[in-house]
Amino acid sequence: MAQKKIIFVVLDGVGIGALPDAPAYGDATANTLANVSIAVGGLNLPNLQRLGLGNIAPVEGVPPASVPEGCYGKMAEQSAGKDSTTGHWEIAGLVTERPFPLYPNGFPEDLLTAFLRATGHKGYLGNKPASGTQIIEELGDEHRRTGYPILYTSGDSVFQIAAHEEIIKLEELYRLCSIARERILVGDHRVGRVIARPFIGTSGAYVRTGNRRDYSVAPPSSTVLDLLTERNIPTVSIGKVDDLFAGRGLTEKIHTKSNEEGIERIVQYSTSHSLGLIFANLVDFDMLYGHRQDPSGFARALEAFDSAVPRIIECLGHDDLLILTADHGNDPTDASTDHTREFVPLLTYRRNGKRGIDLGTRDSFADAGKTVAEFFEVPANELAGRSFFSTVA
Repeated sequence: MAQKKIIFVVLDGVGIGALPDAPAYGDATANTLANVSIAVGGLNLPNLQRLGLGNIAPVEGVPPASVPEGCYGKMAEQSAGKDSTTGHWEIAGLVTERPFPLYPNGFPEDLLTAFLRATGHKGYLGNKPASGTQIIEELGDEHRRTGYPILYTSGDSVFQIAAHEEIIKLEELYRLCSIARERILVGDHRVGRVIARPFIGTSGAYVRTGNRRDYSVAPPSSTVLDLLTERNIPTVSIGKVDDLFAGRGLTEKIHTKSNEEGIERIVQYSTSHSLGLIFANLVDFDMLYGHRQDPSGFARALEAFDSAVPRIIECLGHDDLLILTADHGNDPTDASTDHTREFVPLLTYRRNGKRGIDLGTRDSFADAGKTVAEFFEVPANELAGRSFFSTVA
């Protein structure tokens, strides 16, 4: 096989308009990009604009390019739900028919009783949907006094355990998460992820540390990552990608703590690798700004990424392919801190490829995974989706 690579970047939470079934999810008016642009009086995204972002849908400050340098479109989610796991799995060619369970009113008492019995702990705090920074501010003092772990969830299918590193040591926190993942959160309660959320600090000044650990459900069948690794094509994950696939189908796993670090890793690995898939997730849009209802911060993060786009493009060889998309929406202007059920933008660029092609509205995120497979000439009949590689090649 010729030496060629794909740089695949997921802009976490950057949706581009409500899906037809969004009202069923409470997201009828969601439009992350458009609503952020309106909230800040227009976005300044000249590099994404040149690739064709403004040609997909109206975004204030990002007019359509007369002759886009890339190809453009948007993708609909076929999977049930609007969380990161199902979004990424579908991007990789696997549609999830049954949504992961959500707990808007907290976890049932019988489940938590089983958790305490299995772990040997005497009690817990929280048990409700919450922002991770707010719940440690709210319950951090009581946690330090009682030693009880803080349990909480979110709009995602997650069971999160927060603990002060001096009260519940990291090894013990990880043990609690392993027990919850393997013995408690199974069957009908099989959440997408169990997450260890350690923090440090004192009253009024608690901060989360970088020792987070995710315990994910493995995909139930093959994804494009599996197909590539089976054929010895390197797959490098950057950001939280490996957490979402339980580490499967990945030859290198690079964790990052910010968009800025993620971008640096994308450039580093794209420069040093001439073959394979570099699959990155930039999470700040979602984690720092979408969930916290901060459109101004969201806009700054978009503009910071836009300024890095030329550096990423410079890493492309003549036969390489860049794909930019998202995994769901997270409209910071709506009434909810949860994800939003949206189309996601699709932008591609190839030095030797076609320009200005409208890829239309794709039926599934899985079209992206099928495209990756065709690019690497890997048979992928078991994957969902329809490749658009021949359209952009």
